[in-house]
Amino acid sequence: MKALFSKGDIPKDWQKLLGNYFESVDWCSLEKNLQTALDTEVVRPEPQNFFKALKLCPVDLVKVVILGQDPYHSPGLAQGLAFSIPAEIAVNSREFPSSLRNINKALALEGFGSLPNGDLHNWAEQGVLLLNTALSVKLGEAGSHTGLGWKSFIDHLIGGLSKARPHLVWMLWGGHAQSKLPLIEVGQNPLILQSSHPSGLGVYKTDKPFLEPGGKTSCSHFTKANQWLIKQKSAPIRWVENSQTDLFS
Repeated sequence: MKALFSKGDIPKDWQKLLGNYFESVDWCSLEKNLQTALDTEVVRPEPQNFFKALKLCPVDLVKVVILGQDPYHSPGLAQGLAFSIPAEIAVNSREFPSSLRNINKALALEGFGSLPNGDLHNWAEQGVLLLNTALSVKLGEAGSHTGLGWKSFIDHLIGGLSKARPHLVWMLWGGHAQSKLPLIEVGQNPLILQSSHPSGLGVYKTDKPFLEPGGKTSCSHFTKANQWLIKQKSAPIRWVENSQTDLFS
């Protein structure tokens, strides 16, 4: 049976946020290009999971936005949530991505403890929008779907969210995420946290490293996010289940 996707896969609240985008040439082009890819390639995640980040995190519940680039292109990893992987992949296995490994190091350095696994569904359900800037990829080829039309879709979504939701926390890791700054800065009183990308050796690069060289301190984004949320009289994110260190006075 041919894999399909449609506007109907997008939750109604996010459809409303996107407004007349669905009447645009850009949306028609994305639909056409993506259907061609589904007909001719092995695409990840599966189309029913393209919009999982939006399904798990309704517009009115978004507190924090973490921008990724595109889904994991290795077999068995992509879930439809930026940086998240299935829980059964062992933290010490070779399949566990370096970006997620360094996120785990940052959490431990900030006093939250370590993630039990790489499945971040719990973050999404608390209001963390784990949004890639392309929502699909050809299996085995990183960045292969960035030219299909996802950019316009995601830019409309980011711009709409910035205007609709005040006081959001935006975690922008790496140059690609930071290229969305003009869309974010128009929002009402956002907290914008920037650093190098957590993947590989890039984690230490730039004048705002995600982890300090030597791995003794982190960029403290998770701590800063929770402090901000409390200041806005919103519940902090429990980054690691059973952690007692994320309630700041």
